[in-house]
Amino acid sequence: MTTKAAEVAVEPFRKNERRTIFGWCMYDWANSAYMNTVAVVLLPVYFAQVVVGHGGARIGGTVYAADTLWAFMIATAAILAFLTAPVLGAVADFSSAKKRFLLAFAYSGALFTMLVSTSGQGDVLRTMVIFLGTQFCFVSANVFYDAFLPQIATDEQTDRVSARGYAFGYFGGGLHCALALALVAGHEKVGISQQTAVQIGLASAAVWWAGFALFTAKYLREPGVRAAGRKLSPLGYAKVGVTRTLGTIRKVSRFRHLALFLLAFMLYDDGIQTVILMATAYGTVELGLPAWALMLTVLLIQFVATGGALLFGRIAGKIGTKRTIIFALMIWTGVVVYAYFIRTMTEFFALGMLVGLVMGGSQALSRSFYASMVPEEASAEFFGFYTVFSKFSAIWGPLAFAAIKHLAGSSRLAIVSIAIFFIVGMILLSFVNEQKAREARASGAF
Repeated sequence: MTTKAAEVAVEPFRKNERRTIFGWCMYDWANSAYMNTVAVVLLPVYFAQVVVGHGGARIGGTVYAADTLWAFMIATAAILAFLTAPVLGAVADFSSAKKRFLLAFAYSGALFTMLVSTSGQGDVLRTMVIFLGTQFCFVSANVFYDAFLPQIATDEQTDRVSARGYAFGYFGGGLHCALALALVAGHEKVGISQQTAVQIGLASAAVWWAGFALFTAKYLREPGVRAAGRKLSPLGYAKVGVTRTLGTIRKVSRFRHLALFLLAFMLYDDGIQTVILMATAYGTVELGLPAWALMLTVLLIQFVATGGALLFGRIAGKIGTKRTIIFALMIWTGVVVYAYFIRTMTEFFALGMLVGLVMGGSQALSRSFYASMVPEEASAEFFGFYTVFSKFSAIWGPLAFAAIKHLAGSSRLAIVSIAIFFIVGMILLSFVNEQKAREARASGAF
């Protein structure tokens, strides 16, 4: 009787099960509409031109420019993720509820996205609060999404499954972004204002996110046996989360190869994030390109990254994951060197294609490489740390870019300086012994 009360039997779970992997990949397809259309393309411009306006916004007696407020929102959301991601992951592992957490944050994020689409002129604080909620839910959901990877795929298939997820995201997000931009560009032909077209584009991202997440809800299965009697109060869950997180910090600090990878990842991902975040600014300020060319390049990157993720997944199957990541980082180094010399729109398009090709592979393989080194039973907890490092890595590159641009007066010197992040990251990654890391995981060294 006690045994039955303590455990609830579940259907036997098989790794590499096609429907489960499809359901997992479809979440990347679903949420990428928010990231591409809302967070990257439409909302920053709409927030600056309509919500805030050219005169800035007065908050607490001080007038702030739109880009200052936008940077504040991005930084605040990153800090929230930094503080909460490991604890949320620990709670999800303890309660065997990664799928429930994933869907809860996904649908909360979609709801916030729908709300932000209703913002209009002067709704500055309202938009800021709603966007913070959306971004927090997006990042938090991804902690649990990533944590499924080592549980649904074998070590031999992790690279390909991770690459497939990124490919779904790049293509799905790019497709929705293209449709939204087409509506904005052709708003007069359908008889609506440009502002209304933008708001529809934002709202449609929420519908896309929530709608396609239904495939995840239906097909993604969570392995293991859920223990009954582990229900706690919110305070009890928080206590468990903090306790387990502190324990994970001690484990990571003792595990040399995992810690070394996280340090290498933080550095080279800093370079990747800087190139992605500063690309449109570089094209605008340094090259003087029109807005349509920049938006076209963003879409080009998304669709090329779809094939790039799949291609690098296959290369990893031939030469190994670590070698393939190092190969990708060598190309990234070439990207920033090439960016130093470009002058024309055609060269900028070529740069975008190169970025798309290597972006998908480097991000997908970094995730799968990390997944192969962490224990399945604490995957959400460890991916909480992965999220922390990925968010922390978005700080130093942009700061270095800004400092060098300010001192040297040239974006070209600033962009080529990012190569140091890739080079140092490659050096540290070369010392990571993936075999020893996997053996430690198998032996229970965590």
